[in-house]
Amino acid sequence: MADRGIVAVFGSMNMDLSVACERMPRAGETVGGSGFITNVGGKGANQAVAAARMGARTCMIGAVGRDAFGDALVTGLRDAGVGVEFVARRDDVETGTATIIRCEGDNRIVLSPGANHALAGEDVACALRRLVADELDGDANDIAPAAGSVFIAQGECDPMATAAALSCAHRLGFYTVFNPAPACELPAEVWPAVDLVCPNETECQALTGILPADDESCAAALSALLAKGTGAAVITLGDAGSVTLSDDGESLRMPALSSAVVDTTAAGDTFIGALAAARLEGLPLFECMAAGARASAVTVSRLGAQQSIPTRAEVEHWFC
Repeated sequence: MADRGIVAVFGSMNMDLSVACERMPRAGETVGGSGFITNVGGKGANQAVAAARMGARTCMIGAVGRDAFGDALVTGLRDAGVGVEFVARRDDVETGTATIIRCEGDNRIVLSPGANHALAGEDVACALRRLVADELDGDANDIAPAAGSVFIAQGECDPMATAAALSCAHRLGFYTVFNPAPACELPAEVWPAVDLVCPNETECQALTGILPADDESCAAALSALLAKGTGAAVITLGDAGSVTLSDDGESLRMPALSSAVVDTTAAGDTFIGALAAARLEGLPLFECMAAGARASAVTVSRLGAQQSIPTRAEVEHWFC
């Protein structure tokens, strides 16, 4: 594909409704809050924005309601340089929302999926085939026509649609990245269509039964992920960085970079979007992880979801 290919993202688009509090409320308790903000978000949209701001040609596949939140989400993607021609506007369902409680640099999130569950696997496959055909000037008969491009999916859309989308993207030649967030399994026959799985430590434990707490447990968890059939695995570990397996089976850690933490909401999404953009440039996996670490370090120093995601120039300036 021309210009090193494209990052295609199938995923959620949510309006984030975020408020800060001094401590998390207990069951039945009301606590005071402050700093209420609304912000365009959703894991899929965030990852698409991160890839685009890192300089990758990026296209979003998703759905929103025909409402004010949907208008704002589409505008936010377009303003970030993300292609929105495959974002469906639905009259039968509302735009997804995420209610976020911020406390001492941590967060708790409640999702209402809305239109994020509106697309079926064939809808996504049709978009991918059209995208590939457009890239090839209408000739989609080449072998692996999407070779060199990256496809990202997460766990916030319909599970069967996500599984079908990963399988279709892999057949077309995309390098497929699956972020199982929130934690979700794939049918056994779909895992070989995943070139890279990237959970955080909680999601990893849900998928493997192993909490990656030290080098030994990280190596065991990564091996368990690979045993599902995926081509590679990276586990993000918050302020402990991220980890993958070396060629000899030892855990290989990319440290988190120093930053004054303000809000971690979009940190993981920034990591994955920046990793995908680096992969588009042909960098090896560990260097892609380094790109994700640099971008997410800037993100956590800012408040909000998409508004906190830096451009490539900002990352380069931050670490110059």
